[in-house]
Amino acid sequence: MATKYGSLPFAQQIEFFRQKITMPTQSWTDLWHGMHDRAFVVAGAMRDDLLADLRSAVDKAISKGTTLAEFRKDFDALVERHGWTYNGGRNWRTRVIYDTNLRQSYNAGREAQMMDPELRKARPYGLYKHGGSLSPRQEHLAWDGTVLPLDDPWWQTHTPSNGWGCHCLKFMVSDRDVERMGLRVATEAPPMNYHEVTVGQRGPTPRTVMVPEGIDPGFAYNPGTSGWAAVGNN
Repeated sequence: MATKYGSLPFAQQIEFFRQKITMPTQSWTDLWHGMHDRAFVVAGAMRDDLLADLRSAVDKAISKGTTLAEFRKDFDALVERHGWTYNGGRNWRTRVIYDTNLRQSYNAGREAQMMDPELRKARPYGLYKHGGSLSPRQEHLAWDGTVLPLDDPWWQTHTPSNGWGCHCLKFMVSDRDVERMGLRVATEAPPMNYHEVTVGQRGPTPRTVMVPEGIDPGFAYNPGTSGWAAVGNN
């Protein structure tokens, strides 16, 4: 965790995860965008006792810095204990659960820190940094180095993570930081072109949504700043 996410677990990250309710779902499309700020879900996990154990394993990973290998041991034990039959291969499924929860809780915790008025006054801009993936999305590479005011609407949809396995990050920067890094504050945000996608067609709750190019369906929101009332447009 310390190396992969750039920080040891911190209070805002843990608080964000622990304020969630636990909710049974059949499909990953049952909840959308900011709903995930308020609910802990694992697609296909419908029983309260199973969800409670899955949540405990994820909480342990977030609060204690459990590695993926350790999480997989916990996952294997609880799957055997509950006799849970899940979709997808074990390695793929555990990575999705582990990576998505840790990364989005980290990002939400960082967003909570960025709401501090004094900090925003000192560092009023957001900097988009590509995460260095070996198989990068071209749009994410194009956004690398983008500097915009923190209140620019672009951040509402483009604050990382922006897809499955996305390692991009957002940083607060000052005018001095921008100058030192040889960057500039953009006068307008990168263009946003939307396309229509139908997701979850094999499950019980398919959705047809408009998605910005370069962002995976379900990730076009700002982690930690959304909620139930913010998802009506999709």
